This record gives sequence, structure tokens and C-alpha cells, in this order.
Amino acid sequence: MNPRLDKFDLAILRELQMDGRLSNAELAARVGLSAAPCWRRVRALEEAGFITGYRAILDRQKIGLGVLAFVRLDAERNSGNITRELEEAIRAIPEIIACHYISGTGTFELQVVSQDLASFSAFARDVLLNLPNVKDVHTSFSLGEVKAGGALPLDGANRPPTG
Repeated sequence: MNPRLDKFDLAILRELQMDGRLSNAELAARVGLSAAPCWRRVRALEEAGFITGYRAILDRQKIGLGVLAFVRLDAERNSGNITRELEEAIRAIPEIIACHYISGTGTFELQVVSQDLASFSAFARDVLLNLPNVKDVHTSFSLGEVKAGGALPLDGANRPPTG
């Protein structure tokens, strides 16, 4: 079980979600700590797995990936070994930028990027339909992003689950 986060930990997480390139001095000033305790807290948050990494967020349109598709993939059978084999294959494909194992109809929900519709069509035919144990593929295309890559809401982050 993770330790409870105090107000300084939550403030650090909020600030780093907004700008992961903050210097320790700037972060400390923003959260109301001196530099050394702030640095120790960031390291502790990293070691405890609250912070899992840092990365640049790229504009997919500007780098030529104009198509974002949501693909529901149905597996032939949903046994453990078959699902693991399909998961491994999905992880190895860079065009698949997110994958979720889902409830309801389908087995996986993928987010796939591509240059254009023609290249997506070829990718679906040559790659997606040839994944191990794939029975069917259903695709919807993004017509425009309303919100993407948002920060996690931290209000209530320390509350126990309801239910």
C-alpha cells in the first residue's frame, strides 16, 4: 500500500504534471519548501512509484501523424496464454500509442496513430488483422481532440475508495 500523500507531496505532483522541466529551486518556491526537502520529496515520490517518468509531449499533427483511430480488437478466444501473446504483440507496435483491456464487447481498445487514412488502411490490413488470434477489428476515427494528455485530478487523492 502506498503511503499517504501530504499537502506538499500533492503540490509537487500538481506542479510537475503541469511542467516536468521545473528546476528543483523553482519547484520548491512554488510549493513552499526549501530546495533540499523538496528534492528529497521528489526522489521519494519517484522511488514509491507515484512519478513513473518524464517525457516531452509532441504535437502529432506537426510531426505528420494526422489520423488518430480508436480500434476495438476482438480476440478469437480470451484465455490467459492467448491474451498474453496478443498483449506482447501489441506492445511491440509503435503506431499503437495506448491499449486497454476492456469489459463489454471486445477484448482490447487501442489508440493508433497514422499519417493519413490510406496509411491507416494499409496498417489495419497488414498489421492489425494479422495479430495473433484476432477475430475482428472495429475502428472509429477522431474528428478532433477536445482534451488530451491532461493532468490527473489530485483532489481527493488520499481518500479511501468508496464501496
